Amino acid sequence: MKKSFVPDLSRRHFIGASCCAAVGATGFLSSLASLRLMGAAASPGNGPQVSSAAATLPSDYKALVCLFLQGGNDANNMIVPFDNAGYTAYASARSNLALPQTGLLSIAPKTSDGRSWALHPSVQELYNLFGTGKAALLANVGTLVYPTTKAQYTANSIPLPPQLFSHSDQQVQWQNSVPDKPTTTGWGGRLADLVNAFNTNNQISMSISLAGTNYFQVGSKVSQYAVTTNGAITFAGSTANAKSNDGIRYQAQKDLFALSQPGLFDTAFAGISSGAIGSADLLTTALASAPTILTPFPTQANGQLTSPAAQLKMVARLIGAAPSLGLKRQVFFVQLGGWDTHAAQLVGGAPTTGTHAALLQQISQAVNSFYNATIELGIANQVTTFTASDFGRTYRSNGDGSDHGWGNHQFVVGGAVNGGDIYGKMPTLTVNGPDDTGQGRWIPTTSVDEYAATLASWFGVSSTDLPVVLPNIGRFAKPNLGFL
Repeated sequence: MKKSFVPDLSRRHFIGASCCAAVGATGFLSSLASLRLMGAAASPGNGPQVSSAAATLPSDYKALVCLFLQGGNDANNMIVPFDNAGYTAYASARSNLALPQTGLLSIAPKTSDGRSWALHPSVQELYNLFGTGKAALLANVGTLVYPTTKAQYTANSIPLPPQLFSHSDQQVQWQNSVPDKPTTTGWGGRLADLVNAFNTNNQISMSISLAGTNYFQVGSKVSQYAVTTNGAITFAGSTANAKSNDGIRYQAQKDLFALSQPGLFDTAFAGISSGAIGSADLLTTALASAPTILTPFPTQANGQLTSPAAQLKMVARLIGAAPSLGLKRQVFFVQLGGWDTHAAQLVGGAPTTGTHAALLQQISQAVNSFYNATIELGIANQVTTFTASDFGRTYRSNGDGSDHGWGNHQFVVGGAVNGGDIYGKMPTLTVNGPDDTGQGRWIPTTSVDEYAATLASWFGVSSTDLPVVLPNIGRFAKPNLGFL
């Protein structure tokens, strides 16, 4: 939905938001991030700071795109056992949620665990990317304080992530990767703080969200900048057309915020508001001169782009605008809701239809178009898209859907991906088995830390700096899973 107005921009509201900063930085950022980016100071010593005058994206440009599946994707139906014994056990355990074996998309991972696997029929595009080596699957990833076995879980002999099956808590833990203590930053924000020196211009943040404020991109120095699928967020009635009434009002806003203010809060409010206008102008100009994206993106029945398609198409446009903004590193956040499929996971008893199948189709088609857009821009090897989600879902059906789980399967797409393989260890898909805490809630065999560390390393973070981004990474055996 287009956002052209940030409500309640009064001095009183600003003071209230500022007071919230005394409680925590996140609340303060939530009030401001949709209004403007905060000028981000480069961290010295982490990359080149030589300005590039190239008209195209520099060879050392890289972008990470986090696609968050809000609500908890039922990846037990995204990756499905395909051998006869495995499928028979799957169909028995999942009952009415089980997909028909005849419609599954069989895959041949480069590394075999002795079992056969297939993908949901709604992810044909992801299946094609996997087959051409441009997509990889990550098995049973989840939030962990330490590596955890079922015996340790049952005996409660090892610290566990708090509020394991809570949406809000697990979303925060996935996005900050520090489940065992309070933190005010996300791992994407800490990553941006560390590599921002690669960029030569701090007028536009390297961390851009297409889905409003989020925990993932909260940093100490680099703050997230929220935009819409149509571009920069602006004040209501603000346009740059000087001959229109809006244009006159827009200039008046600029002049008003440029005036000397009598107090601290007045000055801060005016400065932030003025910066918001300046940032919006700069981004609008950059997008206007960026390459036109010709790659088709999927649409709905009404002709409008689907939600993930609209967000990812804007990401492609923002990447195209990176040279004029002096950006060699960018982190994007895209989100699609609706994955909390307690009910209506299927329609009319048909597992290949319903909420989950429709959502999988949306992301498969949108991610495929986005990958093709990066080919069009000539930077497919320099952009990596990865999924994240609250948690997995129970293997057992609740009658019309599935309940909150733990470990979950993810996918990564991009030209730099060592694709065509499943990384990590798929769980033993047995209810009450060695990997189950109950109802088919799998204990993760790969931590969010290991998943994130592999992405951060590709992005340019050295092994010695990884603990800055991921403070708990030293507790886990594989800081690089090898999928990039």
